[in-house]
Amino acid sequence: MLALEWTKKVREVMAQIEDTQLDNIRKAAEIMADSIQAERWVHTFGCGHANLPIEEMYPRIGGFVGFHPLCELPLTSFTHIIGDMGINQFLFLERCEGFGNTIMDSYTFDKRDCIWLFSHTGINAVNIDVALKAKELGMKVIVFGSAANTGDKKPRHSCGKNLFQIADVVVDSCAPLVDASVSLKNHFDKVGPVSTMALITCVWLTVITVAEILEERGVKLYIHPSHNVPGDTTAHERLAECIKVYRERVKGV
Repeated sequence: MLALEWTKKVREVMAQIEDTQLDNIRKAAEIMADSIQAERWVHTFGCGHANLPIEEMYPRIGGFVGFHPLCELPLTSFTHIIGDMGINQFLFLERCEGFGNTIMDSYTFDKRDCIWLFSHTGINAVNIDVALKAKELGMKVIVFGSAANTGDKKPRHSCGKNLFQIADVVVDSCAPLVDASVSLKNHFDKVGPVSTMALITCVWLTVITVAEILEERGVKLYIHPSHNVPGDTTAHERLAECIKVYRERVKGV
């Protein structure tokens, strides 16, 4: 069954992440824990399918307050494919130098914040804009993506550096640059991309490590609960507490 080739590829990538990336995941988690302990933010940003890891972490059952999504709708959704908010507009915007600066101008940041960027290739201008602006504002920049496979690949940005070359900490998703992983007999292009599974694996390895660090420091976590479990009579109150804390902290952003 050809589909099992995809699950095999995913397991290989996940094993490679576990074997090679835990040290850098710990470094990233320490920076994030510092920001959250200071009651500041880990800002998160990605385009297209690299936005999916952001949606996965918060608000999400088992996630916790401290992660703030910078979601620019035209860069995070192209469900219409053609017409308004289509693929063509998306590809133009993610390669448009200066657009990331405009996005960043819409928020208020603090040097105690950090920013967590997701990009498979690390070459598109909007991500690089965001990273450079974050560094200018004194924030640490953490980047997750196919770093080893991108290497010194030329960016679509006048600064001359790709996202991995700008970052303070890089975690390699270990996904191949071509992304799709399963060959078909009669087609040039492969099917079955693995980068989303890779990035979400990295997300939970990181977020759980942040939680572990903060708990060791005695910091209270405001964890988003499941409110669908029979017999759990306090889930609504715990959820309300999360939303209250999030609302208070986000006022300054």
